[in-house]
Amino acid sequence: MARSDRRREPRFDDDDDGELRAERRPPPRPRARKKPRRRSRSLFGALIYWGVTLALWGSIAAGGLAVYYGSRLPPIDQLAVPKRPPNIAILDANGELLANRGDTGGAAIRLSDLPTYTPKAFIAIEDRRFYSHWGVDPIGIGRAVVRNVTGRGGMQGGSTLTQQLAKNLFLTQERTISRKIQEAILALWLERKYSKDQILELYLNRVYFGSGAYGVEAAAERYFGHGAKTLTLSESAVLAGLMKAPSKLAPDRNPDGAAERAAQVIAAMAQEGHITEAMAKTALARPARARSDIGAGSINYAADYVMDMLDDTVGAIDQDLVVTTTIDARMQMAAEGALKQALDEKGAQLGVAQGALVALDPNGAIRALVGGRDYSESQFNRAVSAKRQPGSAFKPFVYLAGLEQGLTPESIREDGPLDVKGWRPENYSRQYLGPVTLTKALSLSLNTVAVRVGLEVGPKTVAKTAHRLGVQSDLQANASIALGTSEVTPLELVAAYTPFANGGVAVQPHVIVKVKTAAGKTLYQRKGASLGRVIAPQYVAMMNGMMRETLLTGTARKAELPGWEAAGKTGTSQDFRDAWFVGYTGRLIAGVWLGNDDNSPTKRASGGNLPVEIWSRFMGVALKGQPVAGLPSGAWRSENAAIPEEIAKPIDDLIGLFTGEPKPATPRPQRVRSSPAPLPPTAIPGAPLEEPPPTAEARPDIAAPRAPAAAPRAIDDLLPPEDIPTVGSIERPRQRRGASERSVFEQLFGGG
Repeated sequence: MARSDRRREPRFDDDDDGELRAERRPPPRPRARKKPRRRSRSLFGALIYWGVTLALWGSIAAGGLAVYYGSRLPPIDQLAVPKRPPNIAILDANGELLANRGDTGGAAIRLSDLPTYTPKAFIAIEDRRFYSHWGVDPIGIGRAVVRNVTGRGGMQGGSTLTQQLAKNLFLTQERTISRKIQEAILALWLERKYSKDQILELYLNRVYFGSGAYGVEAAAERYFGHGAKTLTLSESAVLAGLMKAPSKLAPDRNPDGAAERAAQVIAAMAQEGHITEAMAKTALARPARARSDIGAGSINYAADYVMDMLDDTVGAIDQDLVVTTTIDARMQMAAEGALKQALDEKGAQLGVAQGALVALDPNGAIRALVGGRDYSESQFNRAVSAKRQPGSAFKPFVYLAGLEQGLTPESIREDGPLDVKGWRPENYSRQYLGPVTLTKALSLSLNTVAVRVGLEVGPKTVAKTAHRLGVQSDLQANASIALGTSEVTPLELVAAYTPFANGGVAVQPHVIVKVKTAAGKTLYQRKGASLGRVIAPQYVAMMNGMMRETLLTGTARKAELPGWEAAGKTGTSQDFRDAWFVGYTGRLIAGVWLGNDDNSPTKRASGGNLPVEIWSRFMGVALKGQPVAGLPSGAWRSENAAIPEEIAKPIDDLIGLFTGEPKPATPRPQRVRSSPAPLPPTAIPGAPLEEPPPTAEARPDIAAPRAPAAAPRAIDDLLPPEDIPTVGSIERPRQRRGASERSVFEQLFGGG
């Protein structure tokens, strides 16, 4: 019980009620009431949290995309700025730029060579923070996004100049997320590898300005006709404004749109402090205007021909080149103007859609070359590539072959009906003049006489003669060759006429004089090489005398060239499909062709009308200011115009061997024969036509008045040095003997 005795009982306070209660503890302190958190603070924290989270994941995603698309690019250590495609600057004979050829359309230029405001115009309108960002401009991108969303537009895009350069150098023009990511990566690489000025210089030399012009130099030449070194402030603003839409804002096609955009560029430059307010007002008051050169179109035909010849001259082109040519810019413009004006005025009336003009100097240098009516509509170069029938323009080679076989300009041949194994060549009017001199037959373009002479000397001889003088095309050696039924190009026909103008020397038509690199190293220099003498001097004199008559009394009497001694020949092919005139002076040889590309007949366009008119208009401008030079001439002993019957009859007998026709009765000289009624010519296969000369043909017994001839000069004035070799078989001057001393063979063939 002792244990129970030690037990301590709880103590209770005395209670009046006698109830037992446990000992009271101190009452608990009331808990402090927590203050509620502000809702805004919790929302801000959430935003921060989720913002950081999204940014983190966005960075991870962006990094992943960058790694993925970056892996599809070449390794950074293998990246290099692609070499700029080579440019070929084509200069005229005076060193003035005619055209640029190559993928860029212009040469590269250094930033230091440009006016200071030119690069600043591009910075102001395309990338104001160019010198402060590191390739990608987040501020610029954000500004562009805001303006696009709000619809307020703006003058700046999201891509920096560095990004645009990266796109031009390495990427395609597609607009995709992948391309934009690759563009940003490459922009960062460019900024790390190159200085800001180097990037800007690369940009200005690579960006596209429309119309085939890449780079500021090409654009300045294309739109304003001069180099980028001399750009004005207003011109620089136009070029900078083209970056928004090169094709839409081209100043030559949309001058109002280009001017409006240029005004925005100038305002941006003034706002950024690149130019003063006074400079801005002056530029706005004098807006730039694109050039409108007359020869800007046709010069492309010449430039294309230069490029064709350049491949054979220097081979592969792997650097910028400067090519000096023989083209005279003034003559080129005159040639294009003469051809275009004539076709605009009379082309529709005569059913002529196309034409070509070629001009050479006596050494074979091409001074003007127009290959068509409008280069923008057709780039086919008819001057060098179109093969057409020359018609009667081929006859000089027939008569030259006859002279070299012993005939003279005063030899008599019968102009009358002719039958060559069923082929009956006829004159344009179906009228015949009877016995005529070769000079009269050539000047009036009498077909029957040309065929007779061709048969006398032989078609093969005629073909060899034409080839010797410069015709390159294949010629069909048959009876119709005398009437120009084998096709030739305008360039080779004009080249074959050149020996008549230079004293008998064959030429190689050429357009390239010198080729240099951009650094000045000479790769090619043409030397004055001659192909040799192909016509003996006395035959040159004879032919020039005969072809002068074409302009004085013959089919080209409409030709006008006051003060100059000129000669030439017209030509019209069957059914009026081709109309030609090739004429020359001692300074210049020019040929005109008119026709249709589909070889359809014209509306009676002939060599004596529109081609002669174009030739006269061109030559009048081309020869202006040049010293007058006569044609090569010289003394030669002529036959008596009235050939004795004992000589004329054997010739008719000889032709009869080819034709199978009976010997014609010996007509009286200069008697006109005609068919019962002048009818339109029938379609004789391969037989060209020729327009009759004005009224003079109706009175052959009356000589037409001659224009005063230029003072003759010695043949040696235009002859080459004596050491030039003779090419081919040329008849040398021979002392003629009297008829009584000639053999029968000589009487038959006119030899002696």
